[in-house]
Amino acid sequence: MTQEVKKRHRGVYLLPNALTTGAMFAGFFSIISGINGHYSAAVIAVIVAGFLDGLDGRVARLTNTQSEFGVQYDSLSDLISFGLAPSLLAFNWSLASMSEMGPFAGKLGWLAAFLFAACAALRLARFNTQVAVADKGYFQGLASPAAAGTLVATIWFFVSKDVPGDNEFVRWVIWFETIALGLLMFSRVRYFSGKTWPKGDRVPLITMLLVVLIVVLLALDTPTVLMAIGLIYVVTGLVMTIVQRQQHRSRRSMRKAAPGEAPGEDPPVAAGDRTAEESSEERGA
Repeated sequence: MTQEVKKRHRGVYLLPNALTTGAMFAGFFSIISGINGHYSAAVIAVIVAGFLDGLDGRVARLTNTQSEFGVQYDSLSDLISFGLAPSLLAFNWSLASMSEMGPFAGKLGWLAAFLFAACAALRLARFNTQVAVADKGYFQGLASPAAAGTLVATIWFFVSKDVPGDNEFVRWVIWFETIALGLLMFSRVRYFSGKTWPKGDRVPLITMLLVVLIVVLLALDTPTVLMAIGLIYVVTGLVMTIVQRQQHRSRRSMRKAAPGEAPGEDPPVAAGDRTAEESSEERGA
């Protein structure tokens, strides 16, 4: 019996890890394309990597083929596809041109790209250490695929409008966005993960209408719509976190003011409202 168990753990599950390999290949292809100046292809490759990355996890859960190997392999793939690939694309397309303004500005350019990649690595490491106790409904910090998608979609938007990356305004936009998205990845801002949705086999009919509208808009102007979706998602996490923390402070103040309440005692908080600072057992991934 013990030998049979050991034999089972020697191999790996093929399907989810093959999808992870495909995502890593897309990320590596994006790096090569960006170096060669094929920026649109590099952007599309990152988007394909994001699709495959979302697919491998769902396939693993649906087929009950989750494993510790898959978790670690997926994180390494994510670092390439959503850490290195988008940061190098931003540098090659725009941030490298900051050296034209002087040595100090040139350092600001490549350091911004490094910060994005480093924050992606830190976020993935934190996620792996918290995966067992994470709140599946929310991410703690902006997910690396979302950060990468937002950054490359912004680049694709400017490329599609024939705006060069060395434009003085554009290079500062990309510099600021690269830093902001990198810091949000390692922040404690809460973002809806979508892992627990839908909760059943059926969804409201209005959901299908929204899907149709998104498809139509993507067909009209894919770069613009993808950038808008990414920026909206980034902002919604910030708004949701601010609102939840204000609600928590308001409940705590009300409980302190209530008669018979012990000074400094916190009110009970719903599981979905807790942040990483407020509960060590319900931290967002």
